[in-house]
Amino acid sequence: MTYLAHTGHAQLGALSLSCVGWTLTAMALGLIQWRVWLVSDMEVISSGVAWVGVWRACFNSHTLVTPAFRVMHCRYIGLTEAFTPPEIVAGQVLMLLSLLVGLCGNAGAVYALRNVYSGMDKNFPIHLTFFTTGALCLMAATMSLIPLLWNLSSVVTNQTIRFPPEFKMPQAPDSQHVGCGIGIGMVGAVLMTVSGVIFCMYRLPVRSQHLDGSSPALPDGRGKDNPAFESHEHRLVHVKEAHL
Repeated sequence: MTYLAHTGHAQLGALSLSCVGWTLTAMALGLIQWRVWLVSDMEVISSGVAWVGVWRACFNSHTLVTPAFRVMHCRYIGLTEAFTPPEIVAGQVLMLLSLLVGLCGNAGAVYALRNVYSGMDKNFPIHLTFFTTGALCLMAATMSLIPLLWNLSSVVTNQTIRFPPEFKMPQAPDSQHVGCGIGIGMVGAVLMTVSGVIFCMYRLPVRSQHLDGSSPALPDGRGKDNPAFESHEHRLVHVKEAHL
């Protein structure tokens, strides 16, 4: 068993960042505030503000209320609907995949750190495990960044969505801006990226100590001499000679 607990502190911090980043990604996926539409016609959209998320479009209304959302009118955006823009489709698919891959990365980090802090068997591929964990975190961050940046670009260029009549959404907003959903997702992706880099940077020490405090064998197969042991052995020899 090899003592490596002192080498995993940075990776323990990276696991915390990765968990926070994964949680923020999950929050962003569920939020409706990806695109914020501002409209002047308040006959249906009473507040003059509509929100478009990855899964549904919603607005407050005094005339239209969806029972499940009480004070809001919401309609779900289907993955296979003809009106669904490609950036929304990418968000539905890639954000879910990002959560799955990120969860696998966090699980790998927990497993690797468990072996580091509890004592690692010499045959355990610790560096490879951390590198794989980092690669999974970076992959998860990339998967979430693609739809986030794509939707951000659509808002900046004032792209619209041709919703069907049952959505009661205008054909085009007067103006629109980026909602908090994209911002939260971006922060989560950045944290996942940082944690992935830290995991990939893990390096084994040049020489490590075993749990019993002894040093590993030298490259030529000979163990390192222990002066205290040699001195004790030398004293025993002198005592035996004195008795003789």
